[in-house]
Amino acid sequence: MSDNDTVQSLSDLGEIAGNVTVADAPVAAAPVSNAPLREQQIDAQGRAYATGRRKDAVARVWIKPGSGKITVNGRDQAVYFARPTLRLVINQTFQVAGREEQYDVIATVKGGGLSGQAGAVKHGIAQALAKYEPALRASVKAAGFLTRDPRVVERKKYGRAKARRSFQFSKR
Repeated sequence: MSDNDTVQSLSDLGEIAGNVTVADAPVAAAPVSNAPLREQQIDAQGRAYATGRRKDAVARVWIKPGSGKITVNGRDQAVYFARPTLRLVINQTFQVAGREEQYDVIATVKGGGLSGQAGAVKHGIAQALAKYEPALRASVKAAGFLTRDPRVVERKKYGRAKARRSFQFSKR
């Protein structure tokens, strides 16, 4: 079979199909909507609520439009989280979303240590921000703030001093 025969057979296929080309084929238009995928979830006071978790810490977080004041367990964030790195962790969500000092945050935290509590508040802020402004969900999710960090302390096993450490070996 020569190249001319191949070209001829391809053109015959076009005639059989009724000379329909790809450009002539009807294309299903994808629905284009500017509406967010999820609905805004706000309570009667105009706040969005979410729960954040990290290690053993659980944070209940409410956000509402305001001046950027963050209150944790009835105290200012600078008093409750004295280390600047912990305050930086809490504000990461607002920096990624481009909403610094636009929302007031009220959080109650229980369990764990300060680092776990800061991570729990960050997770709760991210969840609440996604509920208050569903359009920001994509950017917050891309930064990984909506996913709960599954790492927890490994349990202690019997016959061991800690989770993996053995008791001290004595030859005599």
